[in-house]
Amino acid sequence: MGDAVLDYAALAALAAVVREGSFERAAQALHVTPSAVSQRVRLLEERVGCALVVRGQPCRATDVGQHLCRHLAQVRLLEHDLQDVLPVAAPTAERARLPVAVNADSLASWFAPAAAQYAATAQVLLELTVDDQDHTAERLRSGAVLAAVTALAKPAAGCNSQALGTLRYLAVGSPAFMARHFAEGVQARSLALAPSLLFDRKDQLQARWVRRQCRKAVPLPCHLLPSPQAFIEAGLAGMGWGMQPLPLVQPLLAAGRLVELVPGTPLDVPLYWQHARAASALLDGLGRAVLVAARAALG
Repeated sequence: MGDAVLDYAALAALAAVVREGSFERAAQALHVTPSAVSQRVRLLEERVGCALVVRGQPCRATDVGQHLCRHLAQVRLLEHDLQDVLPVAAPTAERARLPVAVNADSLASWFAPAAAQYAATAQVLLELTVDDQDHTAERLRSGAVLAAVTALAKPAAGCNSQALGTLRYLAVGSPAFMARHFAEGVQARSLALAPSLLFDRKDQLQARWVRRQCRKAVPLPCHLLPSPQAFIEAGLAGMGWGMQPLPLVQPLLAAGRLVELVPGTPLDVPLYWQHARAASALLDGLGRAVLVAARAALG
């Protein structure tokens, strides 16, 4: 693509539509009219020769649109870096946006404090997307984010990968739930009848633990609870058993409010920090903060 294609006002309009979810909200964020945003996006689509936005509620980027949004995010990061080394680069009050994908359990435990501490001192706005740790790398490959906490060690194309540590999960339920459903032991038959908890349809932790214990797949009845806090509360209330992250439930285990289905059978999930190789001080700074926090919190 040449300079005539990469019109940065049009790229900013595209990114705003994707970020805000509609042309109207994008116009408000950019302080222009919705027709101006629409015109800029349409002109960019004509120049690249394909659709960049799927119009809907909300609007979302196509694959090419995601790559262009990531390109703009990288350019904005590099522009901020220039302010420290190039005297003629005028400082801007606008903070750079840094899109990151992270799994919900990391966000609810060790990642959020690290992100908050970093954002308090950096000229950046973090845009966190939550997905299963086995799928966050897909968002990195698609161009939707510049960095991700992922369970995949192999780096995506154009990215680096660094080990963060291991997030330990335990299969737990309330004492009353255990007495009601596993009085005769935890086995394939009882697991096939006892309700389990599932974060979302991508969540394979319960199935992985059961395969390890039973040496075979067992169909599990499940409740869907796409919230780490609700997941814990449901377990405490005896709604079902589930794979709970040790950092979040350790006090509950110590107090006896939750117990392991089979003591001493953890499921360890190695986590990695993958990030685009674009040399950016802001992205590097976030990476350092994430690595320090993860290595203090994870095994």
